[in-house]
Amino acid sequence: MNHSALIQKIWNFCHTLRDDGVGYGDYLEQLTYLLFLKLAHEYAQEPYRRNTHIPQGHDWSSLTSKTGQPLEAHYLAILNRLGQEPGMLGAIFFKAQNKIQDPAKLSRLVQMIDAENWISLDADTKGDLYEGLLQKNAEDTKSGAGQYFTPRPLIQAIIECVRPEPLKTIADPACGTGGFFLGAYHWLTRSDHSLDKRQKEFLRHKTFYGNEIVLGARRLCLMNLFLHNIGDLDGEPTVERTDALIADPGRRFDYVLANPPFGKKSSMTITNEEGEEDRDALTYERQDFWETTSNKQLNFLQHIVTILKDTGRAAVVLPDNVLFEGGAGEKIRRKLLETCEVHTLLRLPTGIFYAQGVKANVLFFDARPKDGRVQTQGVWIYDLRTNQRFTLKTRPLKVEDLRDFIACYHPENRHERQATECFKYFGYDELIARDKASLDLFWLKDDSLDSLDDLPPPEVLAQEIIEHLEASLASFRDVAAGLVRP
Repeated sequence: MNHSALIQKIWNFCHTLRDDGVGYGDYLEQLTYLLFLKLAHEYAQEPYRRNTHIPQGHDWSSLTSKTGQPLEAHYLAILNRLGQEPGMLGAIFFKAQNKIQDPAKLSRLVQMIDAENWISLDADTKGDLYEGLLQKNAEDTKSGAGQYFTPRPLIQAIIECVRPEPLKTIADPACGTGGFFLGAYHWLTRSDHSLDKRQKEFLRHKTFYGNEIVLGARRLCLMNLFLHNIGDLDGEPTVERTDALIADPGRRFDYVLANPPFGKKSSMTITNEEGEEDRDALTYERQDFWETTSNKQLNFLQHIVTILKDTGRAAVVLPDNVLFEGGAGEKIRRKLLETCEVHTLLRLPTGIFYAQGVKANVLFFDARPKDGRVQTQGVWIYDLRTNQRFTLKTRPLKVEDLRDFIACYHPENRHERQATECFKYFGYDELIARDKASLDLFWLKDDSLDSLDDLPPPEVLAQEIIEHLEASLASFRDVAAGLVRP
């Protein structure tokens, strides 16, 4: 079966399950479990003969020999047993549940997966299939999975600008389903660039490190990596199910590529229930942070600075409030401009994220040794928002929409950039002289303001007002906290 036919076959069955009340997210989880068992079975055969550490009687062969109610009962027993195993095996099956209540449909899914030799498929084929399912899951707004899914064209553009090199480490402290990892993987394994044996081994075992606190997203990330031949069945996963913000991990990385979760409050409390947090309980206390704040994005930004090597490079998706908030936000921006070389800001258009009304940016900066000097000379800002209209359905963001930004970024040598109508340079002195050292800069004329008829819909304007009020309120709270803090 060729690549297209295989994808169509799985899509068709996905629709069948959805009609039976199984959402894409639940379907993806079951596909994750079953694919893993089938791959482990294939690796245990000739010529690989790997010890996959799957207990006898709880393997793929034991599953394919049953049908009906015995199949359903045994599948549940497998999930429970494997969730107690160590390493990636236990991480994949941690708290796994069977969401396919119809034994006949479970049997069909097992038969479909059993009919394929998955190892014989190349990594791109397996990965493209899984990425397609992940995107479809993100589009299912009821599942809420879109918050863990960064648009793949945006990831590709960021990777083409940063250009990760072999034998370098890449971290994402909020990795979701692993989009940045896979984007970097595709860049490092592109057809016009061959890796030697040492580089391949490093890519497979020592390149990617992440955190994902949501159990289901981490599970999907691990399987996504595994389908791209990253990691081993019996090895320890390098994506941890811990809140990255709780403490300095101690390790430093060459690159940090991230789209941290949007939201105001954070908490150190992690419940045993999947994806649940007590979001208003505590703020993070990190001695290595410049400022204590309850703003999650500001905390992630400080954390990313902490985990970069002195020669490290970062590209981070951040909401607008990080650019203009006062209080802790202003102090953090000034420290970032002083201690890191902040060189590029991409203003993103609205309508490209599955979360509605998000206004975001990509901030590119490089770490520098602490020598007491101001590291930022100036910031180049590219405006991809003014007069741009994107929607998820009718006009989704494509890589072609970002080609001009990539050209302006000039990844071959960013010190040879040229200003354009959309790409403008602002010196350090000019930036810090702005009110609150705001990086919220625009200069293009917004054509929609020429006529009242072209104004955004009332609900959009209302949402913008709410966002600015919330940002201002958070700033006041930070200031008030500083006044009462001993």
